[in-house]
Amino acid sequence: MTKLEKLYGSIRTLQELGLPLNNETLQAVDELEETLIKKEILPALSENVEPLLKPIQRDLVLVVEYHPGEDISVALSRKTKVVEAIGAKPLELDPQAQHKEGKKGITKSHIAPKTGLCVYLPDGSFIQEKKACDTFTKAIQQAGVLKVRELGYKFCHVPLVSNTIDAKYGHAQHPVGNGLYVLTHSSTKDKKKQLDRICKALKLKWRVEIIN
Repeated sequence: MTKLEKLYGSIRTLQELGLPLNNETLQAVDELEETLIKKEILPALSENVEPLLKPIQRDLVLVVEYHPGEDISVALSRKTKVVEAIGAKPLELDPQAQHKEGKKGITKSHIAPKTGLCVYLPDGSFIQEKKACDTFTKAIQQAGVLKVRELGYKFCHVPLVSNTIDAKYGHAQHPVGNGLYVLTHSSTKDKKKQLDRICKALKLKWRVEIIN
């Protein structure tokens, strides 16, 4: 097992145990993930690709696009710089949301009973984890994290998919790779509404149900 696989396994274990990940831990995980990809994946990729490229006698740029669970896409460009090839621009971080100070007291009568989510896919399969937040996160990954991010949806003034750890709700932002986080700070009912909205916008033909 590689260090990268161990990292993902450790994160899954902590989430399954319900242990919170603070902002510093999430930031450290994101940085370690990027470092391990650079050290473990890219060198092996270069070693495998180099023999195939040796016959080529001109400069070129290959752009590899990878999304978990999807086929890899490789594009060829005559440009000699990656920035020119993909029109890259400096990464802009999402601004910190402005939250009101203070919070209301919560009594037992205000606490809703625990419920779960089940997302039924058109092919007959479904997504259902022990916790609604994990089902919610996996459903967004299934839909495509970047596609959901492009929709621009927010909850509690925080982007549903953000590249910034929020000062107030960072504990409820689940890392999904590439420096992105899914906000799960919402009731099961609200999570269903958000998934229904995503489903409609992306024409996914899902059926989302609350499980008691």
